[in-house]
Amino acid sequence: MTLSALQDIVHQTREARRKQVLPKLTPSERDTLIKKFHPDCREQAYRPLKFGPNKGQLTVRELAALLEGDSPVPYDLPLDPDHTVDVLVIGGGGAGCAAALHAHKAGAKVLLATKLRLADSNSVMAQGGMQIAVAPDDSPVQHFLDTLKGGHFKNDRQLLKVMVEEGPSIAQWLLELGVLFDRDTDGSLHVKKGGGSTKPRLVTCSDYTGLEIMRVLKDEVLNRQIQLLEFCAAVELLTNRDGVCTGAVLRDLDNKRFIVVAAKAVILATGGIGRLHIQGFPTSNHYGATGDGLALAYRAGAPLVHIDTFQYHPTGAVYPEQLVGALVTEGIRSEGGHLVNARGERFVNELDTRDVVSSSIIRECEEGRGIRTPTGRMGVWLDTPLLELEHGAGTLEKHFPAMVRQYERYGIDIRKDPVLIYPTLHYQNGGVQIDVNAETAVPNLFVAGEASGGLHGRNRLMGNSLLDLMVFGKRAGLTAAARAASNRQGVLTLQHLRRFREEAKRYGVTEQITSPVILPAYTRTQDS
Repeated sequence: MTLSALQDIVHQTREARRKQVLPKLTPSERDTLIKKFHPDCREQAYRPLKFGPNKGQLTVRELAALLEGDSPVPYDLPLDPDHTVDVLVIGGGGAGCAAALHAHKAGAKVLLATKLRLADSNSVMAQGGMQIAVAPDDSPVQHFLDTLKGGHFKNDRQLLKVMVEEGPSIAQWLLELGVLFDRDTDGSLHVKKGGGSTKPRLVTCSDYTGLEIMRVLKDEVLNRQIQLLEFCAAVELLTNRDGVCTGAVLRDLDNKRFIVVAAKAVILATGGIGRLHIQGFPTSNHYGATGDGLALAYRAGAPLVHIDTFQYHPTGAVYPEQLVGALVTEGIRSEGGHLVNARGERFVNELDTRDVVSSSIIRECEEGRGIRTPTGRMGVWLDTPLLELEHGAGTLEKHFPAMVRQYERYGIDIRKDPVLIYPTLHYQNGGVQIDVNAETAVPNLFVAGEASGGLHGRNRLMGNSLLDLMVFGKRAGLTAAARAASNRQGVLTLQHLRRFREEAKRYGVTEQITSPVILPAYTRTQDS
C-alpha cells in the first residue's frame, strides 16, 4: 500500500480511537516489554571495558572504544599556558552558559571554550519544556517521586533532591533574565503534563523552549563579556602530580594548533553522545555530541555511572529522509496525539515513560505492524491532525509552530496528515559520576549537564534535562569559583595520560581510536 493509502487508515479510525481507553501495563508487562525490545537490552551491542576506572563494566561497543581510545596530544607537548584563568568552562550549551554566568557573577575570571559556536548544542533544540514544580497542586516531593519511578529507582537520590528543590528558584532566575515562558490568561506560568509524570509541570515556550532559554543565556554571556573561544575543542585535561585537575588542552579547529589553558577549576559541559550513532540508530543530537567529556574525564581517572543505558526518544522523524532522526516533540502526545500502527490501532499509552513507548514502537515494527517508507525505513504514525479536532483549528500552529514549519519545508501539512516516527537516539542516561556540587572524583574537575550521570537513573523523564542543566550548571559554577578563590594555580602535567597509556599497553589495548573524535566521521574533511 502507498503511504497515502496508509494515511487514510489513520483518518478512518480516528473517531473510534478518540473513544478508546488503553489499559495500563502492569509492572511485569512493562519489564517484559523493555527486556525484549529496548535497545539497551541487546546483549550483542555491549562489551566490558578492558581497563580504567570502570574496568569490567559493560557498555555499548561505540562508547567502549571511545573510553579506551588514545589522546591526540603528544606526551611531550610544551605546557606553557596560552591562557591562565580561574575557571575554564568547556561547552557552550545550557550547562556551560549557566556555569560560566554563575562563576563570573561570583567574581571568577572565566574562559568559556566551545568546539562549535556559542549555543550550538542539544540545549538549543529542546522542544518539550522544563519540568519544575510550580503549580499550586504540585510539589518538589511529587516531582522527586515521579522522576525516581521513571528512572527505575536507580537515580542518585541526593542529586535528585537538589534538582527538584532548586527548580522553582531556577525558574525565577530565568524569568529575571528575560526568558518568555508561556502564560495562562491570569498571568501564571502555563504548565503541561509530560510522559511519566503525575502532575502537569512542564513550563514551555511553545515548542522551542530550549531555543528561547539559549537565546537569553547566550546574550547574557556576551553582555557580561565573558572570555569566549569558539571552534576550540577540548582534547585533553591537565593534572598535577597528585591527580588534581589544573587545566586543559584545546584544539583550535581552524588552524589545528593546540591551546594550553591553566585553570584552578575546570567544568566539563560537553553534552551527549548521540552522534556516535549507538547501534546504528539515527539521532536527534547536534553534530558536536560525540561524548568528548566522557573520554576526557575517564582518562583523568573519574569513574562513570550507568554507562550501559541510553535514551531513545520514541518520536524521531523517519520520513521524509531529510528529517530522519529529528525530534518530534513529546508535547504532541502530551496534548493527546495518538501513536497508530499500520492497522489504524493504538498500541501503547502515549504518556507512558519513554523506554516503554520506544519499546512498544519497536515491537510494532518488528512484528509486522509498522509502516515502511519509500527508502525502506520502518515507523508508525503519530496522529497530529487529532489535536486540531480535540482542541480546535489552529492548535498546532499556536503551540507547535516550529514543528509545523519543519514539515512544511518538505510539503507535509501536519494539520491535515499524520507523520511517520521511530525511536531516535536522544540522551545518555549515564555519564561522569558527580556529587551534589557537580564535582567528580578528580579534584577541581566538575561536570554539569548531559555529560554527568546518576541523576536520571536508567530512564530520563522529559523536561528534566533542561532543569538538570540549569541546577548543576549553577552549582558547578559557584563551587568552582569558590575553589578558585581559595586555591593557587596547580602545576600543569600530563602524568595522568602517561598512566593511562601504560595501563592500555598492560592490558593489550593497542589498536585504539583517537579520542575524543570531536565530530562524526561524515562531517570531517580529509585534513580535519
